[in-house]
This record gives sequence, C-alpha cells and structure tokens, in this order.
Amino acid sequence: MRRAAEVANKSMTEFILDSAYHAAEQTLLDQRLFLATGSQSEALLSLLDRPEQENSGLKDLFSRRAPWNT
Repeated sequence: MRRAAEVANKSMTEFILDSAYHAAEQTLLDQRLFLATGSQSEALLSLLDRPEQENSGLKDLFSRRAPWNT
C-alpha cells in the first residue's frame, strides 16, 4: 500500500481514504445495476406495464408532511 500511495503521489492517509471512497462508491453502484436474461427482461417489462393498483399505505404516506419539512 505504501508503494501504491507513492506511485499515486499521495500520503498513506489520502490513499487509504481515497481507496475506501472508491470501494464504497462501487458497492453502491453494484446495488443499482443488475443483469437479466431476455426472458427476465420481458417479465420485468410486463410487470412495469401493468396498470397501477391503489395502495392505501402509499396514499397515507404521501398525504403526510415530510419530517424534514416540518
């Protein structure tokens, strides 16, 4: 790690923090990207194309003022 920090022209602290930041970013990005086969994609699109159904829980949630806006 020391050699990598030197090559990157960073202190050990900077290098470790930068590496941790990039690892965290990649972990979060991995949660947003998923791969699907053709049939899985078709099934997902079919579900997304269905008309929405009334959801009393969501209706109640959206009728309340957000806690950060009070």
